[in-house]
Amino acid sequence: MEIKSSFFGEQTIDPSTIISFPNGIPGFEDQTRFKLFHQEGDNPLIFWLQSLDDESLMFSVAQPSMFNINYNFVLDDAEEATLGIEDTADALILIILLKDESDQPTVKGSIKSPLVINSAKRIGLQKVLTQVEQSITLTEVSNEINVSESA
Repeated sequence: MEIKSSFFGEQTIDPSTIISFPNGIPGFEDQTRFKLFHQEGDNPLIFWLQSLDDESLMFSVAQPSMFNINYNFVLDDAEEATLGIEDTADALILIILLKDESDQPTVKGSIKSPLVINSAKRIGLQKVLTQVEQSITLTEVSNEINVSESA
């Protein structure tokens, strides 16, 4: 399948790797199909969640463990029904990274609203947590990163 991305140009992807967000992502409810890309190499630090519904929409995401963050939350019945996770090993948690508005080369990651993806079924949602009051700031981010498709 051919896709277009404002960030990565034309890419050929395997349709079975498309991640569905049935309810979209808050603020982007009409964006329901995404593809996850990552840095080349064995241990990527940053991933990119590219919308297949809008070639100009892409989120930079990272695994929370990269920042020594461990989530412990419960999905409600509707979230469980949406994701259909049968094995907790299939749950992929990602945080969205945001570019700092200053001229500094930093990004911030909100830990209040992680993405939860059933990696086996390729279904995701954004879990909004009400009890978390922290955010993270990254100061060492490479400007040059090569991209590969995430399976």
